[in-house]
Amino acid sequence: MTQSIDRADVLILGGGLVGLTLGLALDAHGISSIIVDPARREDVLRPGFDGRASAVASASGRMLDAIGVSPRLAGLGCPIASIRVSDGLAPGVLDFDPDPGSGPLGVMYENRALRQALHQAADEAPALDLRLETSAADVRRTEAGVTATLSDGRHVAAPLLIGAEGRRSPSREAAGIAVARWSYDHQAIIAAIGHELPHGGVAHEIFYPAGPFALLPLPDDADGHRSALVWTVKASDGPAMLRLGDRAFLDEAGKRMGRMLGALRVAGPRSTYPLGFHHAARITAERLALVGDAGHGIHPIAGQGLNLGFRDVAALTQVLVEGARLGMDLGDRQLLARYERWRALDTLAVATATDGLARLFGVPGRTASAIRRAGLGLVQRAPVLKRRFMAEARGEAGQLPCLLQGLPV
Repeated sequence: MTQSIDRADVLILGGGLVGLTLGLALDAHGISSIIVDPARREDVLRPGFDGRASAVASASGRMLDAIGVSPRLAGLGCPIASIRVSDGLAPGVLDFDPDPGSGPLGVMYENRALRQALHQAADEAPALDLRLETSAADVRRTEAGVTATLSDGRHVAAPLLIGAEGRRSPSREAAGIAVARWSYDHQAIIAAIGHELPHGGVAHEIFYPAGPFALLPLPDDADGHRSALVWTVKASDGPAMLRLGDRAFLDEAGKRMGRMLGALRVAGPRSTYPLGFHHAARITAERLALVGDAGHGIHPIAGQGLNLGFRDVAALTQVLVEGARLGMDLGDRQLLARYERWRALDTLAVATATDGLARLFGVPGRTASAIRRAGLGLVQRAPVLKRRFMAEARGEAGQLPCLLQGLPV
């Protein structure tokens, strides 16, 4: 008896924020996808706030507009009006304030809101077949195409496989792609805090020798003002920080921010994860393309991890859509080579910059601090440099794919 095979234009392994966004971007241009993810729907869409939030840069926001996701996020985000960077609480702050009329630098969303919006859009996308609670038990890539047997016994096929499974991507490992990686011996404490005074839409990045302390604006809730907290500590201190009682934790957080937001309260659970760096030597192989953390994982020092994945989505979508219009096989080596060239320099530059910043601001001592403050002051007084940094923060540097400009391909 002949086995039935479900076919699509691409097979995406991984239905997280990046994988789902890619599926929706392709759907918006008539390219079909099957997305396979082992997560349970009730876990992914759990209603409670888990404390995790992400900054969506302005260019990434334009892509969400272009593929029809933004209306589902209306009123759920907090615009980032400006960014303030400082070396501890010492005098000398670097302010990134956009020009009047240019819009915010980005928008902060709870990850929960992003997941819900993407899943709602996926449910209505005619060319997107999302299969949760399912994994790929056997995947084969050949010159003829990609086939996979799923954990539910069904068979799928496509011209191209997309690895979007995250840092431990099985697709990357199966392709034998080398990865440069190291640990920072740090952990990030993730939390949400409420505060007495309004944040004014300002994101703060306060650098300490143990790592950056980031305060990111969130929309107010029923109890008042809120911010997301990403607090980098030594790996050995991470477990102790989680064990602290709420009062002690808030007191320590208040000290790190110089009590700038007044009295604090708990607005979400605390969690932690180890910080590391990884960068794949290449992001393509035979009938394979990697997106998001499957290809690169960076320090959260500049909040660019998700946006780097979104930039992968925009570039790969444009490459595939333009290839499809020419009647090309979507797994063609020429298309994959174009995607590789487009993304290689940007991902390496961002990864190198974030790693360098993490190491630079981690050097202890008064002399190192004085040098850093002098550098911040230099940038503060140099409009050209500030505009360059803001373009990077917005995701607007380099050759922008159509979607990051808010345009269909």
